[in-house]
Amino acid sequence: KNWRGKPLLTHATIVNLIAATKTNAGLKVHCALDTKKYPKAIKPTAEQMAGINLKPNKFHGNWNYSIALDKK
Repeated sequence: KNWRGKPLLTHATIVNLIAATKTNAGLKVHCALDTKKYPKAIKPTAEQMAGINLKPNKFHGNWNYSIALDKK
């Protein structure tokens, strides 16, 4: 359920809820449903993982992190 207590029963309901999000600073969120089919169980190589710029959060950084842009 969302904050209004409405059940999130359809993709459209979820997408519309996310798309209606606006921050206190006035930033808006754009959202669309991705219906593409993606392959499952793809394992990245150790080299690929090492190339990801992970920034751990102060709280449980092993679980909570951001993916930072590559430094070029």
